[in-house]
Amino acid sequence: MEKKEAKPFLQWVGGKTQLLNQLIDYLPPIVKQSTFTYVEPFVGSGAMLFWILNNLSNVERAIINDQNEDLINTYRVIADYHEKLIAVLQYYHNEFFALKDSDPLRKLYYLNQRNIYNSRRSDKIVQAALFIFLNKTCFYGLYRVNSKNQFNTAINLSKMNPICNSEAIMTVSRALQKVEILNGDFDEQTFEYANEHSFYFLDPPYKPVSKTSNFNSYTQNNFDDSEQIRVKEFCDKLHAKGAKWLLCNSDVNTHHSNDYFFDKLYSGYHILRLNVKRNINQRELKQRQITDLLIKNY
Repeated sequence: MEKKEAKPFLQWVGGKTQLLNQLIDYLPPIVKQSTFTYVEPFVGSGAMLFWILNNLSNVERAIINDQNEDLINTYRVIADYHEKLIAVLQYYHNEFFALKDSDPLRKLYYLNQRNIYNSRRSDKIVQAALFIFLNKTCFYGLYRVNSKNQFNTAINLSKMNPICNSEAIMTVSRALQKVEILNGDFDEQTFEYANEHSFYFLDPPYKPVSKTSNFNSYTQNNFDDSEQIRVKEFCDKLHAKGAKWLLCNSDVNTHHSNDYFFDKLYSGYHILRLNVKRNINQRELKQRQITDLLIKNY
């Protein structure tokens, strides 16, 4: 039988699935020449993580981290309790799809589940199931919370995605058995793994290129310019340790021709620009050809 490959189980704004074919061309030689430790301080949907696990047999260990507690809880539940999670997701799937002919009832069901999720009184398995349910049914898979850490994205009534893909979750669960899953600050949690045998892939919340593309509220603490500067200082520390790192971020120069925030910040490293297509208007979902920055220390 053909071996199933683990793939991202979430829709995720800023996820790297569509960019993978370009990104893998810029991986450091270490990932092909010797055993190495893979570290992803901002894991998100894990597109690069799963590609690494699927394609590189010389990964000695893999570490992922994210500050979003609910996201990391979901990873941990998939790793340790995937059968129970699948059972709850199938229940939500059946209930939700039974309402497919009534937009008002679907919206009411969605809001009820969102309220339960935001109460954070459920056990970790139900909380993970609610996280996935909301991700599959909300507008554009946009994970957004307010200052009280309340998820507030609206339902997407124009499309109905399957809530439960049991085979995909089982495949991800098998892959995650090789992974250490951490939750906290990117520097505090992951710097200890930095050495000449480690490769860090950094995909922090992007610096917004416009007011309508401000999708960096993945936790109640917004990721502002001071955090972007702290990421660069973290990269300096990794470089001093001999670790190789590859970082993605927005090219703010796309919208503001005289804004060289990242060009100046990372002037000591290699900066590349990749052409990408991205939805830049949340309401109208217009796509525009723009560029992302790809920055590396090798």
